[in-house]
Amino acid sequence: MYLLHPKYATDPRHYARAFLLLQEDLLDLFSYVEPSDVNLNTYSHRIQQLLMRACIEVEANFTAIFLDNGFGDNDTRFNINDYRLINTSHRLSSFQVRIPGWTGEHGTRRPFLPWAEEDGRLGWYRAYNKAKHNRHENFHLATFDALLDAYCGLNVLLSAQFMSEDYGPGSKSIGVTGADYYYEGNDGMDPSIGGSLRIRFPDDWPADDRYEFNWQGLRNMEDPFVNFDYAELSQAERRR
Repeated sequence: MYLLHPKYATDPRHYARAFLLLQEDLLDLFSYVEPSDVNLNTYSHRIQQLLMRACIEVEANFTAIFLDNGFGDNDTRFNINDYRLINTSHRLSSFQVRIPGWTGEHGTRRPFLPWAEEDGRLGWYRAYNKAKHNRHENFHLATFDALLDAYCGLNVLLSAQFMSEDYGPGSKSIGVTGADYYYEGNDGMDPSIGGSLRIRFPDDWPADDRYEFNWQGLRNMEDPFVNFDYAELSQAERRR
C-alpha cells in the first residue's frame, strides 16, 4: 500500500508514536476527569501540559507536511496562517471525530470546522497560545474542552495523512474500513490511529479535486509521489 512506501512521508512513525504517547496520558486523565459535558470547563496544570503537547504535535505535523512538499525549509518559521493552507490540500474542516463513551452532546468534534469560513479561527489553538505566553493570566483557558479539540485535531491531521496506519511492527495497511458493527452502534465512522477515537473522513471533495490512481502500476517507481504546491496556493490566498 502507498502509505508504506519509503517516499510517501519522512519518518511517519515518529509522529504516530508521539500521538500514541499522548493518547496514553489522556486516557489516564479520563480516570480522574470523566469524559462528559459537565467537565468541559475543567482546567488544571495537568490539562494545560497535555494541551501544550497536543498543539506542539499539531505544529510539528503541519511543518512536516510543508517540508515534505518542498514548502519552506528548516529555518522557516511557519504560523497559523500558513498552516491553514493545509485545509485546502487535506480538507481538515470536513473531518469529524467522536470520543466513544462520552456523556452528553459534545462527544463528536470538528476541531478544524472554523477554517471552513474565510475568517474562522481555531479557539483551541488560541487558548494554547494564550496559556503558553501568559499562563498566569490565561491559565483558565487551558480547559478540558480545548485539550480534547487539540487532541482530536491531532488525530485528524494524522488520519488525513496516514488514515489508520500507526506504522507499528504489525503494519500492513490493508485499508479495511467502514465496519458495520460497533459496540455503541453503527455510527458511520471508522476506527482511527490508536483505537481510542472514531473518525469520519471527508465526503465533500470537489469534483475537480478527485482522482484515481493505479497503485500496482506506480508502486515500483523510485518516487511515485508529486508535491503539492503550497507556494502557489499561498500566493493565491494573498491575492484574495
